[in-house]
Amino acid sequence: MPLMHRASVECIGTFWLVLGGCGSAVLAAAFPGLGIGFLGVALAFGLTVLTMAFAIGHISGCHLNPAVSVGLAVSGKFKAADLPAYIIAQVIGAVIAGGVLYLIASGKPGFDVANGFASNGYGAHSPGGYSLGAGFICEVVMTGMFLLIILGSTDKRAPQGFAPIAIGLGLTLIHLISIPVTNTSVNPARSTGVALYVGGWAITQLWMFWVAPILGAVIGGLLHRVMNPPIPDF
Repeated sequence: MPLMHRASVECIGTFWLVLGGCGSAVLAAAFPGLGIGFLGVALAFGLTVLTMAFAIGHISGCHLNPAVSVGLAVSGKFKAADLPAYIIAQVIGAVIAGGVLYLIASGKPGFDVANGFASNGYGAHSPGGYSLGAGFICEVVMTGMFLLIILGSTDKRAPQGFAPIAIGLGLTLIHLISIPVTNTSVNPARSTGVALYVGGWAITQLWMFWVAPILGAVIGGLLHRVMNPPIPDF
């Protein structure tokens, strides 16, 4: 499959992840009387990945995340030369989704992106008031574990056909743990896609949601290689 075709599909998939996940947080999490809360948002993010894994996994691999693409490259499961095209496409898809979400959300009187717009943050902008250090550690560890789930469940020795379920549930669990800490990124594109519309503090803090997830993904990719050494031929 040509690289540009695969990258275009990644753009669509990442669009769905950000619109579905961040959209649930902005539009439905605190809806009076019927809000879905943290649990609903966590499930929404997991469902976006699960649905897209079945929809586009056979075309692009369904990374939907620059950190995942980097981690797969480190593990030897993805061509490093394809990283720029994938990452650019993922960010574009996320930014378009942020724009669509902004258009929808701004249709309600009193809407203000200053309320957060599902942006990731630390310190005063952490949902639970967690520090930069706590947020950084959380994002590194959660992304590293996410890569282990992805790489393990898609291994040819794993039960076949269940990877999307494992990955989707894994992302749900990650959100259940870390929404109070950073609003959960583990995905630089997801963070960028909404931060650009918030501006100010969200842009200032965005660096952490690129550095920490990518570092975690590199660690996860390397751990997978250590845990799964090549089987020698005899």
